[in-house]
Amino acid sequence: MDVRIGIVQTVKELEVELADDTDREKLQSEIDGALSAESVLWLTDRKGRSVGVPAGKIAYIEVGAPTTERRVGFGAP
Repeated sequence: MDVRIGIVQTVKELEVELADDTDREKLQSEIDGALSAESVLWLTDRKGRSVGVPAGKIAYIEVGAPTTERRVGFGAP
């Protein structure tokens, strides 16, 4: 599952690839909790790396569908 996070005052996005079996509703409740408490949103990608984003710096969050295709090459979507 892909999660795209827009950061305030920058044009770049942070994209995190979560495990395919990630529970979408649980993820959304974790996002809601971090945003309402203005804490740090922590996500763990499919390789086990943790990414933390301060909730006050988040402009938007896009939660995508689980990916089924395999990405190959530099320009792969």
